[in-house]
Amino acid sequence: MQTLRKKSLYTLSSTSEVVPLSSSKALDFAAHVFNKEKLKQFLSEKSFKQMLQSIEKGIPINLVLADQIAAAMKAWAISNGATHYTHWFQPITGATAEKHDSFFNLDDRGMQIEKFEGEQLVQQLPDASSFPSGSVRNTFEARGFTTWDPTSPVFIYEGTLCIPSLFISYTGEALDFKTPLIKSLQKLDKAASDVCYYFDKTVSKVNATLGWEQEFFLIDRSLAASRPDVMLTGRTLLGHSPSKNQDLNNHYFGSIPDRVSRYLKELENESNALGIPVKTFHNEVAPSQYEIAPVFEEANLAVDHNALLMDLMNKIAHRHNFVVIFHEKPFEKINGSGKHSNWSLVTNSGINLLSPGKTPMSNLQFLSFFVNTIAAVLKHEALLRASSVSASNDLRIGLQEAPSAILSIFIGKHLMQVLEELENVSKGKLSPEEKTDIKLNVIGKIPEILLDNTDKNRTSPFAFTGNKFEFRTVGSKANCAKSVTVLNAIVAEQLLEFKLAVDELIDEKNMKKDDAIFNTLRETIISIKDIFYASENEKESTETLAKKKGLSDNKTTPEALPAYVKESSVTLFEQLGIFTKNELETRYQIDLDEYTSALQIESRTLGDLAQNHIIPIAIKYQNVLIKNVKGLKEIYGAAHKEHAREQTLILERISNHIAEINSGVNEMIKSRKKANVLVDSHKKALEYCNTILPYLEHIRYHCDKLELTVDDEIWPLAKYRELLFIR
Repeated sequence: MQTLRKKSLYTLSSTSEVVPLSSSKALDFAAHVFNKEKLKQFLSEKSFKQMLQSIEKGIPINLVLADQIAAAMKAWAISNGATHYTHWFQPITGATAEKHDSFFNLDDRGMQIEKFEGEQLVQQLPDASSFPSGSVRNTFEARGFTTWDPTSPVFIYEGTLCIPSLFISYTGEALDFKTPLIKSLQKLDKAASDVCYYFDKTVSKVNATLGWEQEFFLIDRSLAASRPDVMLTGRTLLGHSPSKNQDLNNHYFGSIPDRVSRYLKELENESNALGIPVKTFHNEVAPSQYEIAPVFEEANLAVDHNALLMDLMNKIAHRHNFVVIFHEKPFEKINGSGKHSNWSLVTNSGINLLSPGKTPMSNLQFLSFFVNTIAAVLKHEALLRASSVSASNDLRIGLQEAPSAILSIFIGKHLMQVLEELENVSKGKLSPEEKTDIKLNVIGKIPEILLDNTDKNRTSPFAFTGNKFEFRTVGSKANCAKSVTVLNAIVAEQLLEFKLAVDELIDEKNMKKDDAIFNTLRETIISIKDIFYASENEKESTETLAKKKGLSDNKTTPEALPAYVKESSVTLFEQLGIFTKNELETRYQIDLDEYTSALQIESRTLGDLAQNHIIPIAIKYQNVLIKNVKGLKEIYGAAHKEHAREQTLILERISNHIAEINSGVNEMIKSRKKANVLVDSHKKALEYCNTILPYLEHIRYHCDKLELTVDDEIWPLAKYRELLFIR
């Protein structure tokens, strides 16, 4: 192991091909995507319009049209070198999945033909027995269906026609992230469009948009191979901080190293061909940490593009002798990685509903969506928090560089003043003077307020950033559909309640539309002000405010996840038709099992590293010191004790660390066996959290102390200073 580590440090240039910056041929945007423009070339005008109706309004596609579309896709794919097709889907594993089928077939005479028809386009039947399914079905009931999602365009990836698809059980339950996401988008579209009708009767559709910011680390692949913990768990389970890491902040937005630049250029080119609108990449705060971000897109497509990009990043990294690390906290005492998810609402005419307009009416529309989004988040803050937790993200959230585990909201003091003034609006019908004052002096000032007065609190978990909300607790390796689905659902519910309240005032109190909206906004602000205003108070600690105002403070995954299955969450999702109670319980079970499995793997890996790598090397170094002490005795006789004092102290320290490591590993194994017999998944997850996790920290501490003591020449693992600084 130590030979591999040392060799990799000095032979990178000779063991990996140097890819020049201009090595990849520039490709047109979406060259490998069968988008609407390409589809139009293959279909009749009537068929093309039918397809657009299906995409825009969710009208089912009949088999005749499906056959025509399939024929068009096949012709285009084969002309571009594709030989296979697959339904590309996103099971609850967090990764993408695919089962490849060849276009090759035989006709009645046994002659080769290329076959791909509507039936193959619309549905596939993969063996689903090994995908996470919780209580949805028994393992022997392996049948699962993938069905084409026509709202996300197909694409060619590595010679295969990839068809973005939903994944459901044979009884209809969702087994993926896409199915509930699409349902939530549909419900949000209807709820938001109905509210828009108060302000603009031409609005027929509202899309949730998403702009993700993907953070990640790049480390040398040869060095990663010397770290079983990195390869098996995605993070370093031990390793002492280097004398320099991010202290000088000189990596942030700094000059990108040549090797990394070549990687990013190829990644950008390949992403461009796949229709992923990459806009930005730069150095992040920690050494060897980077960020890539796209132009904002419709949320379903944005989620697909992020999942595809992560797969693409891994494959291109291999060609450049890198390993991509998406783990949220791969290095101790160094900034972790998130996937900030920027969310907004846009109408079919291109109006951003979370961006102020030029008229009082458009600003009143902005306030309606702005206030209701805040109300939705505060009402369901525990659920939204639960949507982003995991064993890996627990190591990042709540630390110095990351958002708090308490889901408060930051909008800036000037917008806070606007809400306070709206809170003081007179109850009931407003006089013309009052309306004029509100529209000119309160609502009319919003555009200039937003120019430079938002997003001052960079650690806020949920912040308004001028024309969107930024949800910052989403983990870098997570599928962002999970959190976006929850956000869509809670905002849809709030908008439905808002419209019901406004209509009631109009119908029963005979109020004018403006009066009804002002009054409903006022009541909404009053209902949330105790929690919301408190979250802006920087004089008290977040924990104190949470306890005082009722915000949840769930610091770990086992503490946070029960929010998914509490009564208010079940009611929310069932009434909107996004999840059944059984589907929620299934996902709750899967998340708990995933948490426990992650800690199981980490504890086994650390136990192996400690006993098979660290302790033997420490003993080997002890033997060197013992030989040295014996040599001093031969030279100095009884006086050797004085000359060997420091060596003896080092021997004692090493012995103490070895004893602590060995006993820690043995106790951890006993605790793990005790936890593994627990049947209740929640109790098992809590046991791993509260009992096993502290052993990981204890064992790591003593291993890291040995790293500072044992001869660097024989230390078996690549150190932080070697992993983190790419040249």
